Amino acid sequence: MWTEINAHISQVTGEEFHSLQQRSVGGGCINQGYAVSDGQRTYFIKINQASQIAMFEAEAFGLQQIFQTATIRVPKPICWGTSGNSSYLVLEWLEMGGGHPKSWEEMGRKLADMHKVTSSEGFGWDRNNTIGSTRQINTWTADWAEFYAKHRLAYQFQLARQRGGRFPQEKDLLTAVPKILADRQIQPSLVHGDLWGGNAGFTVSGEPVIFDPATYFGDREVDIAMTELFGGFPAAFYRGYNEVWHLDEGYERRKTLYNLYHILNHFNLFGGGYAAQATQMIAQVVV
Repeated sequence: MWTEINAHISQVTGEEFHSLQQRSVGGGCINQGYAVSDGQRTYFIKINQASQIAMFEAEAFGLQQIFQTATIRVPKPICWGTSGNSSYLVLEWLEMGGGHPKSWEEMGRKLADMHKVTSSEGFGWDRNNTIGSTRQINTWTADWAEFYAKHRLAYQFQLARQRGGRFPQEKDLLTAVPKILADRQIQPSLVHGDLWGGNAGFTVSGEPVIFDPATYFGDREVDIAMTELFGGFPAAFYRGYNEVWHLDEGYERRKTLYNLYHILNHFNLFGGGYAAQATQMIAQVVV
């Protein structure tokens, strides 16, 4: 496998690459991650089963799209493919360090700049991708409320039923979505799609970086909402974001609606107490 990956890197970069070291590093809960070096150049490589190549392709295209906006830093995708029973994704290696308040403010500003990149095709993306290991449907849709109700919430509810999950207010919630989202003009912003603390960081020089995207064009607030879901980002991040593009009135209620998608997904992935948390969130939204 490593011989084939070395050859692919050499072909794409135009420079011979022969890895001398493959060091295991964190690759998340889904993939194996490796830092691979020839003594001069280092790459970050994700490995999974060959059947997961579509997931890596979608991640690479998402990173490419964000990279091309020249707004916020992402690891540049180098190449991807399959070798035997494995699939791989080769990314630029970034030396990561710790952030400080100014770094977090800059992350907020740069994310707002990224959100200003829009699509004329509506809400969705050119392909489906994954949220965690769950399929994420990105069929182009003209109306955001329809997209979010059908391709985000209803799809997760469908998966939940297969796990034995029951949410008595499901229909009430799906009916309420257009009303909740009707009070503002929503443009299809390029979003990260899975922006929690584990998918954001800083280089050793303090430059903000986001990675592991579940990219699509949607309401920019889905990213901001998720930054508050698992511990939250520092206040400096939100100051920086609001300097560039202030959040609209009513965000607090929409935040719960948007984070419900991720809690339902966590129930579908992990079970446990996420069903009760989702039920509570639905009750907060359906009033």
